[in-house]
Parts: sequence; C-alpha cells; structure tokens
Amino acid sequence: MSGLRTATLIGAPTDVGAADRGASMGPEALRVAGLVAALRARELEVRDLGNLNGPGNPWEPPQQGYRHLAEVVRWNELVHAAVFGELRTGRLPILLGGDHSLGIGSISAVARHCREQGKKLRVLWLDAHADFNTSELSPSGNVHGMPVAVLCGFGPRELTGFGARRPAIDPSWVRQIGIRSVDDGERRFLHEQGLDVFDMRFIDEMGMRAAMEQALAGIDRDTHLHVSFDVDFLDPGIAPGVGTRVPGGPTYREAQLCMEMIADTRRLASLDVVELNPAFDEHNKTAVLAVDLIESLFGKSTLVRRPVWRGARSERSAAVACAT
Repeated sequence: MSGLRTATLIGAPTDVGAADRGASMGPEALRVAGLVAALRARELEVRDLGNLNGPGNPWEPPQQGYRHLAEVVRWNELVHAAVFGELRTGRLPILLGGDHSLGIGSISAVARHCREQGKKLRVLWLDAHADFNTSELSPSGNVHGMPVAVLCGFGPRELTGFGARRPAIDPSWVRQIGIRSVDDGERRFLHEQGLDVFDMRFIDEMGMRAAMEQALAGIDRDTHLHVSFDVDFLDPGIAPGVGTRVPGGPTYREAQLCMEMIADTRRLASLDVVELNPAFDEHNKTAVLAVDLIESLFGKSTLVRRPVWRGARSERSAAVACAT
C-alpha cells in the first residue's frame, strides 16, 4: 500500500459552536458507519489520528455576541495545527466534526498551505446555511453560523487571524451549494460580499449538473480543491441526523451527482465532514449515507466514466494538443 495516496482522519468531537448538543458524537458515528473501509475501497491508505482533545461545552449564553468564544478558538487552533501538519507531509486531511465552526481552523490551514505552495484555492461549501453571520447579525451567537464570514475577515480577531493572514481567504474563492436558509441581515451582507451561491432555487430551476459545472469552472492542475460538507446540506428526509434540519435539500441522486462531479475533477485535496448529530439520527442512517457520499467523492461510480464538466474537457484537450 506504500504507493497509495494517504488520507488522514482527524476527529474533532465538539459542539461548542452549535445550537444543539450531539455533534460531538459525529466522528465516532462516521467511523462506526464504515468510513475507513469505504476509503480503503477507493484505493486510499487511511491513517486515523483519533480525536483531538479540546475543551468541553460549557453550554452558556452568548457574551458580547458570541457563544463559547474561548472554546471555539481553542478547538480551531487544534484543528488548524492538525490539518496543516498533514498537508505539509503530502497527506489528504479529512476533518470529522463536530460542528461547522471547525471550518475556520480547517480552511485557514488549507489557505496557508496554498500560499506556501503557490496554489490557487477553491472552496466548495455544501450546506443548507450560508454561515455568513456576524455577532451583529446572528440571532443566536452560535459560531457555527459564522465560519465563512470569519474566514473572509469578519469576526473577532481571535478567529480571523489564523494562518498569519487576515483574512484567511477571499470570498471569490468560495462556491456555496444547496443553500436554503439565510437570516435577513445575513442575506444582505452575503450579497454585498459577492459570494457565488447556488441555492436550492437555482438547483431546482437549472439542475445540479449546471450548478456544479459553474461551481467547478476554472479549476486546473494548480488548484487545491477543498470540500466542506455539512451533512444538513442533504434533505432531512434522507438525512435526519443533524441539529438544524431545513426541508427542501438535495435528493439522494442530486447529492450523488454533486459528489461524482467533484470526483471527476481529480483535484480534491482536503475535506471537512461536519454537523452529523447522532442524537437526532435513526439507527445511524445519516452517518451511513454520509459515508456512501464520501466514497462517491473519492471516485465510486456505477461505471468508469470520462469527465464531462468543462474544466476537465479543456484540460484533456490541452493534454492531447501537447501530445501531438
């Protein structure tokens, strides 16, 4: 197996940024659902680092617009260090959350790595929520509703300066897919920052294929592709095991197409899987589905297929031209 690409599992069992308790059990639920075996079936060598050890959840009300800010900062420090360490050794880190506030540490580490390697970064944010709140806009103060805004530089200095750069990323690097729940003030702020958002209306009208073709446009061999997969991206009818259910999400086939088109790029280089909450699940049904989709993300398909998205066609044509 020494010649295989190595994926590293990093568990972050915390729900300090969430509205409900239970996401801290997500990493073990994914392991129980067969994540390691599924990745090995995709010809990956798997290295499981176990779980990071951070502060517990004090379950207190927000202070100055944030709930559990100190605990959220510490968990993201741990995640940042772990993800960056794996990237430096050439491994593919897979963060097992935990709530989506952990994306701050994970994606800031990826952005730092890209800067050092001279790579472009593309972030696909698969989620029911835009997660572009601030302390002034958030009705709850839960940081799992703020990570994209924080990564773009809007938030407390303790969170916006990871990776020695503020902001960690530019909004133009992000493509949000499956969005269907956005707070009023957040909606205006999101529009002002110019993020590319493929919400469920776009997917309903144009289809998942069109959404993914646009979200993946421009990716090439110099692009590091990061996927941040919030399990509530999926319709709760097929994925009930999340804390913030929002009806009207992608169906099983739409989600599979999304994952398969990402796999076709062959550029996936890091992954978050977050917000799985076994406390709300049915016999680990959602974890099993998440593992199935992750396997598709790494190349499982019914047939051996040629890439069909535009970026892949252009790259293939360039390769043919060089060969002739």
